[in-house]
Amino acid sequence: MASDIAADSDHRGPGFTSDISAVVDGDVSGGTRRGPGARATLVPEAFAEVFSGYQAAVSRPGGPLDADTVRAYCSRVRQYLAWLDTADVDGDPLADADARNGAVRDYRTYLLTVVKRKLSTVNAHLTAVDDLYRHLGLGPAVVKRQEVPKAAPRALPDRARTRWLRAAQRADARGKALAYTGYYAGLRGGEAVALDLDDVRISARKGVLIVRYGKNGKYREVPLHPQLRTALDEWIIERATHPGAKDTPALFVNQRGGRLSTRGAYDVLKEIANDANLEFGRDGDLTPHSLRHTTGTNLVRDGEDIVTVAEILGHSIETARRYSLPTDADKQAAIERLAVDE
Repeated sequence: MASDIAADSDHRGPGFTSDISAVVDGDVSGGTRRGPGARATLVPEAFAEVFSGYQAAVSRPGGPLDADTVRAYCSRVRQYLAWLDTADVDGDPLADADARNGAVRDYRTYLLTVVKRKLSTVNAHLTAVDDLYRHLGLGPAVVKRQEVPKAAPRALPDRARTRWLRAAQRADARGKALAYTGYYAGLRGGEAVALDLDDVRISARKGVLIVRYGKNGKYREVPLHPQLRTALDEWIIERATHPGAKDTPALFVNQRGGRLSTRGAYDVLKEIANDANLEFGRDGDLTPHSLRHTTGTNLVRDGEDIVTVAEILGHSIETARRYSLPTDADKQAAIERLAVDE
């Protein structure tokens, strides 16, 4: 069984609405990408008070951001402050609006040309920096975002999908149920670990998962695929044998009987990916969120209408339309089908 994170203290609520893949943000401070367990970028002493105030404000209970988003924003703000400490900027970019605009434009250029981040990653960093400046009372920098080309969400291709499902079948009861929850129900990682036992309603021929607080506070009910229904039945039976499990309402528990954390779930899924010989992580074949993308892609390509897909996944209609976009493989196949004169 995959190891669980040492401090499994997660609780239900807004903190579970983001994706497991957001547990660790990419470090741009040294031009290399951090992996799970890497140390956070250090905040320069000159900006320690600024960061401490921002972190306290953004982390306040009942705030608008879920726990994973707070971690991502704080990570990106740390990286911006670390860059700012060594950058050659005019004026005080934390107190003067013109200096702010120049510094953020230079940071955008640094992310794009020095550490060569993707446009989507650069825009994510700028969004966090904007949040810092809102906290400081200056408001977002006047810096144009470059439009990210629309692309289909990353889903597992056919061969990788087969290897993933076979490895999930070989996993223990918890791993199999967790893997199937992502693949067959399309739950976000945070939504999966937030499930309680009474959020699973199973009858002889059908069942439903109740997501009580999804992204943006959305409630939804997801019908159970037969494979997932069987896997959940098996796990619920085994769960009862875990020490301390009877004292927690959580569906997915760790080895000590507490609620499985998002990081603990990440480790479980990574072990299954390793067994499937799939590289796991942001630059690999598979991330926890790509299971959700695979669900959406499969539904659309099997002919389900966009409204149904949006309801199942808890998306807006516009977001669900992304699953109908062509993948790189689709575009390559289209090019190769062009007629040739030989």
